[in-house]
Amino acid sequence: MVSLKRKINYYETDRMGITHHSNYVRFMEEGRVHFLEKNGCPFGMLEEIGIISPVISIDCRYKDTTTFDDEIEIEVEIAKYNGFKIGFEYVIRNCKNGKIAFSATSEHCFLSTEGKLLRLNYANPDLHARLLALLPDK
Repeated sequence: MVSLKRKINYYETDRMGITHHSNYVRFMEEGRVHFLEKNGCPFGMLEEIGIISPVISIDCRYKDTTTFDDEIEIEVEIAKYNGFKIGFEYVIRNCKNGKIAFSATSEHCFLSTEGKLLRLNYANPDLHARLLALLPDK
């Protein structure tokens, strides 16, 4: 698990003064990019070697609110990986009170830059091994 802390910006809140729900998907991406970078698989490197990884599904639960200037912690880990698809789990906590504000999962596939589905254990065995090693012991 890797975590990233950030503050809620004023422009990320709505008229009610709470963080707009659409921003949590952005926070997921910030956390996912940070997770991959910290684990030696930065997005830039993936794109350089011709691999893109689009989102194919998101499932999320809003559990509590955050507001302007709250610090949040975005926790990310790989939930599943099979060479074709990778799934991430996210928990976003409000650092002020420790409450979980949001939890989610996302699923991604791997494509070549030409849009062809990739199986990483064949297309890039080194990356495949790195991702397998990141699976948590559950």
